[in-house]
Amino acid sequence: MDRREFPRVNAPVFCRPVGKPLFKRRQATDISLGGIRIFADEAPAAGDRLELELFLPDSSELVCTVEVVWVDDLPEGSPARHDVGVKFLRITPTDRQRLSSVLK
Repeated sequence: MDRREFPRVNAPVFCRPVGKPLFKRRQATDISLGGIRIFADEAPAAGDRLELELFLPDSSELVCTVEVVWVDDLPEGSPARHDVGVKFLRITPTDRQRLSSVLK
Protein backbone atom coordinates (compact mmCIF):
# COMPACT_ATOMS: atom_id res chain seq x y z
CA MET A 1 0.00 0.00 0.00
CA ASP A 2 1.38 3.41 -1.02
CA ARG A 3 1.14 5.83 1.91
CA ARG A 4 2.41 8.90 0.08
CA GLU A 5 0.39 12.06 0.52
CA PHE A 6 1.02 13.22 -3.07
CA PRO A 7 1.07 11.08 -6.22
CA ARG A 8 4.49 10.78 -7.85
CA VAL A 9 4.99 11.34 -11.56
CA ASN A 10 7.88 11.47 -13.97
CA ALA A 11 8.01 15.02 -15.33
CA PRO A 12 10.65 16.83 -17.42
CA VAL A 13 12.22 18.52 -14.39
CA PHE A 14 15.98 18.72 -13.86
CA CYS A 15 17.84 19.73 -10.71
CA ARG A 16 21.24 20.46 -9.19
CA PRO A 17 22.51 21.74 -5.83
CA VAL A 18 22.41 25.53 -5.48
CA GLY A 19 25.79 27.20 -5.90
CA LYS A 20 27.32 24.29 -7.81
CA PRO A 21 27.12 25.40 -11.45
CA LEU A 22 29.76 22.86 -12.46
CA PHE A 23 27.50 20.00 -11.34
CA LYS A 24 25.56 18.81 -14.30
CA ARG A 25 21.81 19.01 -14.15
CA ARG A 26 20.24 15.63 -13.54
CA GLN A 27 16.72 14.65 -14.40
CA ALA A 28 14.56 14.19 -11.34
CA THR A 29 12.34 11.13 -11.12
CA ASP A 30 9.28 10.37 -9.05
CA ILE A 31 8.50 14.02 -8.37
CA SER A 32 5.47 15.23 -6.43
CA LEU A 33 4.41 18.29 -4.48
CA GLY A 34 5.80 16.57 -1.38
CA GLY A 35 9.24 15.59 -2.59
CA ILE A 36 11.50 14.31 -5.30
CA ARG A 37 13.82 11.41 -6.05
CA ILE A 38 17.19 12.40 -7.48
CA PHE A 39 20.49 10.81 -8.46
CA ALA A 40 23.70 12.08 -6.86
CA ASP A 41 27.40 11.23 -7.03
CA GLU A 42 28.08 12.70 -3.57
CA ALA A 43 26.02 10.97 -0.89
CA PRO A 44 24.21 13.24 1.52
CA ALA A 45 23.12 11.79 4.86
CA ALA A 46 19.52 11.26 5.90
CA GLY A 47 18.40 14.43 7.67
CA ASP A 48 20.71 16.73 5.67
CA ARG A 49 19.11 19.90 4.40
CA LEU A 50 20.01 21.06 0.91
CA GLU A 51 19.07 23.86 -1.43
CA LEU A 52 18.17 22.64 -4.90
CA GLU A 53 17.62 24.47 -8.14
CA LEU A 54 14.80 22.93 -10.16
CA PHE A 55 14.68 23.59 -13.89
CA LEU A 56 11.17 23.45 -15.32
CA PRO A 57 10.15 22.64 -18.92
CA ASP A 58 9.33 26.30 -19.68
CA SER A 59 13.04 27.12 -19.09
CA SER A 60 12.30 28.78 -15.74
CA GLU A 61 13.96 27.84 -12.47
CA LEU A 62 12.98 27.70 -8.84
CA VAL A 63 14.98 27.24 -5.65
CA CYS A 64 13.73 25.14 -2.76
CA THR A 65 15.02 23.72 0.50
CA VAL A 66 14.75 19.95 0.92
CA GLU A 67 15.53 17.39 3.59
CA VAL A 68 17.12 14.06 2.70
CA VAL A 69 14.81 11.21 3.74
CA TRP A 70 16.75 8.23 2.39
CA VAL A 71 19.90 7.37 0.41
CA ASP A 72 20.56 4.11 -1.46
CA ASP A 73 23.82 3.17 -3.15
CA LEU A 74 23.45 2.30 -6.82
CA PRO A 75 25.29 -0.50 -8.65
CA GLU A 76 28.17 0.10 -11.03
CA GLY A 77 26.95 1.37 -14.41
CA SER A 78 24.01 3.33 -12.97
CA PRO A 79 23.39 6.98 -13.89
CA ALA A 80 24.93 8.07 -10.57
CA ARG A 81 26.45 6.59 -7.43
CA HIS A 82 23.44 7.24 -5.17
CA ASP A 83 19.65 7.29 -5.35
CA VAL A 84 18.30 9.96 -2.97
CA GLY A 85 14.78 10.72 -1.75
CA VAL A 86 14.10 14.22 -0.44
CA LYS A 87 11.05 16.04 0.88
CA PHE A 88 10.33 19.71 0.30
CA LEU A 89 10.78 21.87 3.40
CA ARG A 90 10.61 25.35 1.89
CA ILE A 91 9.12 26.25 -1.45
CA THR A 92 7.23 29.49 -2.06
CA PRO A 93 3.49 29.23 -2.76
CA THR A 94 4.11 30.69 -6.24
CA ASP A 95 6.82 28.11 -6.99
CA ARG A 96 4.65 25.29 -5.60
CA GLN A 97 1.91 26.37 -8.02
CA ARG A 98 4.38 26.44 -10.92
CA LEU A 99 5.57 22.95 -10.00
CA SER A 100 1.98 21.75 -9.68
CA SER A 101 1.22 22.85 -13.24
CA VAL A 102 4.19 20.81 -14.52
CA LEU A 103 2.99 17.69 -12.68
CA LYS A 104 -0.48 17.66 -14.24
